[in-house]
Amino acid sequence: SRAFEKIAARSGFRFLGNVEVGRDVTHEELDALYDAVIYAVGSQTDRRLGIPGEDLPGSWAATELVAWYNGHPDYQQLELDLSHERAVVIGNGNVALDVARMLVLTQGELAPTDTTDSAIAAIVGCGIREIVVLGRRGPVQAAWTSTELAELGELEGADVAVDPTELELDPESAAELAGASNVVQRNVEILREYSLRPPAGKPRRIVLRFRTSPVAILGEERVEGVEVVRNHLEPDGRGSVRAVPTEEREVISCGLVFRSVGYRGIGVPGVPFDEANGVIANVGGRVVDDGEAVPGIYCAGWIKRGPTGVIGTNKKDATETVALLLEDARAGRLPHRDGGTLDELLDARGVEVVLYDGWERIDAVERGQGQAQGRPRVKLCSWDELLAAARS
Repeated sequence: SRAFEKIAARSGFRFLGNVEVGRDVTHEELDALYDAVIYAVGSQTDRRLGIPGEDLPGSWAATELVAWYNGHPDYQQLELDLSHERAVVIGNGNVALDVARMLVLTQGELAPTDTTDSAIAAIVGCGIREIVVLGRRGPVQAAWTSTELAELGELEGADVAVDPTELELDPESAAELAGASNVVQRNVEILREYSLRPPAGKPRRIVLRFRTSPVAILGEERVEGVEVVRNHLEPDGRGSVRAVPTEEREVISCGLVFRSVGYRGIGVPGVPFDEANGVIANVGGRVVDDGEAVPGIYCAGWIKRGPTGVIGTNKKDATETVALLLEDARAGRLPHRDGGTLDELLDARGVEVVLYDGWERIDAVERGQGQAQGRPRVKLCSWDELLAAARS
């Protein structure tokens, strides 16, 4: 956040909050106002599992839960029933671990955080006693980071359970592990430590399972269980393995399912979009339409290359896009616009724009409320509260 604050203080930078492309201004209008536009809008929705029962009550996208406990105004009315004893989390990335970890935190662990008060009360008082985390491939292919994985072993109120047989590696996975990054090797070490750790008798537990895929979410009027299939791992021809279902199936009884199998980009109206890959159509960051570069339109980050990688990956990716923009500027390929300003357009439409100093006022209010409670911040959880603080 400090890096962003430094950028925001630089001459030439402006922040226009509470402005949505497609709602308050169109792509065509931005294109007519600016010599160049870069879309860095990320992947804003979850990938679907594509299995029966996915939309039953009690089946949630993991990002919905994360938005709820983080105070996103659009998600404060979710009716999350956390009274059930078992929840299943589908996915082997950091968000899946975040979901499992959050749902077993104690009052003492949650109190000093900026989790919303309503979420803290719901999590502390929930009926969940076991969370089963499912990965379709093996422990070597799990996408989480070592820090996230290690944090599970430090939880006050939950044991971590890993069956040692889950860590038996097929030859291809063993070869992949031998040449893998330090992160992957450390992940497997941590999992082996968990498999040898006797339960401490904590009130809740997190079970990590591998080579298991859901084939159906079961229930009549709400989630009652997940039917899963055991997978066999086979070489994928690219140095890793792919999951191939076997005939071995079972049903895991549960009342909640959280789906965390990745993200997918949403198209910006008027901008060429690659539906098959869920990204803006581009070559290296230059937006293309039928293979031809669209002058002055660019993209960066997950909406450019898909939902993989973290902040460091996106920094490198942004550098590539900006290098192309500057190359086009030097070559005279950027259109020159001179037809009014975005401020005039938004003002004429009555859009309440939150500038950067408005965000700083929101930040000050939240931090001030948190300071009194020994917390980093207490979040404002409605649009009315946020806009009122920005005006104050």
